[in-house]
Amino acid sequence: MSDLAIEVRRRAASPCEYCQIPEAAFRRPFHIEHIVAKQHGGLTLLDNLALACWACNLKKGPNLTGIDPESREITRLFDPRKDRWDDHFKLIVSGGVRLGVDIRGRTALGRTTVRLLDMNNEMRKRIRHELWREGMIRA
Repeated sequence: MSDLAIEVRRRAASPCEYCQIPEAAFRRPFHIEHIVAKQHGGLTLLDNLALACWACNLKKGPNLTGIDPESREITRLFDPRKDRWDDHFKLIVSGGVRLGVDIRGRTALGRTTVRLLDMNNEMRKRIRHELWREGMIRA
């Protein structure tokens, strides 16, 4: 593993910098992803790299923007180097038949990122719920 990859992992301290699920919840190691993709001129520098689970990384792809589901405006995506997670997202525990922990966007940027990265698919909601029950994430 390169020194750069080690530093990205150390800085992130385990969770995906987008959906906040810890790496230990998956069998596959997380990706070191370019926030601004190489095809858009993004460089392989610490300030342009994030730790991302495979689901977030594959959904994000080279996208820099998406459509806010509320305003229908083109909106940039969450940037883990420029934005604070808690400013744009919150975790909501849902009970009943469909147990899960949803990520809700507090802002247009948050809503757009949640939608584009499909952060609330059933698998991830259930994983977050189990982690919440075990005290490994806060909601």
